Amino acid sequence: MPQIFETLVTTVGADGRVNCAPLGARYISEDVLLSPFKPSITLDNILASGCAVLNLSTDVRIFAGCVTGRRDWPTVPAERIVGRRLLAAQAHVELRLLRHVDDAQRPVLHMGRVCARTHAAFAGFSRAQAAVIEGAVLVSRLAMLPAEKVDAELAYLQIAIDKTAGPDELEAWRWLGEAVQAFRRRVGQSRVPA
Repeated sequence: MPQIFETLVTTVGADGRVNCAPLGARYISEDVLLSPFKPSITLDNILASGCAVLNLSTDVRIFAGCVTGRRDWPTVPAERIVGRRLLAAQAHVELRLLRHVDDAQRPVLHMGRVCARTHAAFAGFSRAQAAVIEGAVLVSRLAMLPAEKVDAELAYLQIAIDKTAGPDELEAWRWLGEAVQAFRRRVGQSRVPA
């Protein structure tokens, strides 16, 4: 199975509202495969419009923000599809739906590249940025994972935050921690002792 790369996908609904969601992308030759969970706004928008924008960004606040209810990030119009890309993207790829393979949980959307642009140099990810992205994945799966696993993984990721985080990563990490605590209050789950 091909590698999965963490990206940010922007779509536009019939009402013109932009949706931004972290989503793993797989690359098969020139095609991009997306597998959003059901139900999702991303899936609905792509099936309705046939378009999406894959955004590559080192601003990990967007990843953390999307999974903690902060979804309004500045966008600009796409070039060749009806859509919008993130202003903070180092690069973006405009996509058109080629094929939809339905599934009860995670359909596979085969997307064709329409246009690809680079907007800024990619300096690489710091360990803290990678930790925030992994933390965002954990937060998106809080209802599926045991609290012990979440706590153990967050404790390990905290090491990278402590050693390499800048202000943006610290803000994103705080949002993730607040989301974990809010989830646990809602479900009556307490923190597992270290």
